[in-house]
Amino acid sequence: MADQKKKKLTPTQQTYQALAKRHEPQRPLLRNFSLAFLIGGFICVIGQLLQEMFIHFFHFTKETAGNPTVAVLIFLSVVITAFGGYDKIAQWAGAGTAVPVTGFANSIASAAIEHKSEGLVLGVGGNMFKLAGSVIVYGVFAAFVIGLIKTLIQMGG
Repeated sequence: MADQKKKKLTPTQQTYQALAKRHEPQRPLLRNFSLAFLIGGFICVIGQLLQEMFIHFFHFTKETAGNPTVAVLIFLSVVITAFGGYDKIAQWAGAGTAVPVTGFANSIASAAIEHKSEGLVLGVGGNMFKLAGSVIVYGVFAAFVIGLIKTLIQMGG
C-alpha cells in the first residue's frame, strides 16, 4: 500500500478520488470525541467503583484490589460480548469502548465466538490468540524492559 501512495495517480484516478471525496459524508468529530471520552470515562468509573467495593467490603488494600477489579471488568465485558451488547455499545460510543481491559476482552471473546464453528483448537484457540499473541508478546517485552531499567536504576543509586 505504501508503494501505491508513492506512485503518481493517473488523471482518471485523480478525478475519481476528487469525486469520492465530494460524496464522502462528513464525520461528526466533536460528537465522536465526546462519546469516546464519556463512555471511556464511564467504564473507568465502573472500574473505580468496583475497586472501592473490594477495598471497603472485602478488606483488600489498594494494591491488591486491582486484580479482582480487572477480573470483574474482563468477565463483564465477555458476558456483554457473548450476548451481543458490546458491539452495539461500540457502534454508538466508538473508541470509548476500546478502554484497554474491556476492549481487549471484547476482541478476544468476539474472535472466539466468531470462529467456534471451526473447532475449539483451530477455530476458537487459534483465532483468539492471533490477536492476543501480539499483545502478550508486547506486554512481556515491555515488562522486561521496564524491569531492566528499574534494576539498572536501583543498582546505580
